[in-house]
Amino acid sequence: MRAWLGGLLALAALAVPASARAQVAPPLLSARSIQQLPKPLPAPYDAAADARQQIAAAATRARASGKRLLIDFGANWCADCRVLAGVLALPEMRGWMARHFELVTIDIGQFDRNLDIPARFAVKLSGVPAVFVVDPRSARLINRGSINVIVGATEAGRPQRMANWLAKWAAR
Repeated sequence: MRAWLGGLLALAALAVPASARAQVAPPLLSARSIQQLPKPLPAPYDAAADARQQIAAAATRARASGKRLLIDFGANWCADCRVLAGVLALPEMRGWMARHFELVTIDIGQFDRNLDIPARFAVKLSGVPAVFVVDPRSARLINRGSINVIVGATEAGRPQRMANWLAKWAAR
């Protein structure tokens, strides 16, 4: 009986998607912290940076630490990209992000810079911010088909929605 019940529980666990079984809790952003988004919003995309070198270094750190690689494709002219950078700079987010991700920000210019990087993952960027969550061991894009989810949230709910979206992909 005990073996049968154990087998049944194991089958039931397989029926539940992995994302629902062990999702990392997102940081809860207080109304006060959301009001304290940096002003002006950060401009994190460096046109002069060596994107390939940054990704290689971050992937090495991610493999060593067991974190996932988070590649943020965007541009400083993009308001949503800068809101994302501001949310990531909030005190509640900084430590949480450091525990789960190695973050790299990649400048795409006017959609004329560093586009070979998403192409390596068989992705053509159609908008930004585009956030790639990559398993650093396999170099596999984990969130294929869900790279622009954080765009278009209402102003009031946008920071928490971004945190919730990131939590779906965090390393456990």
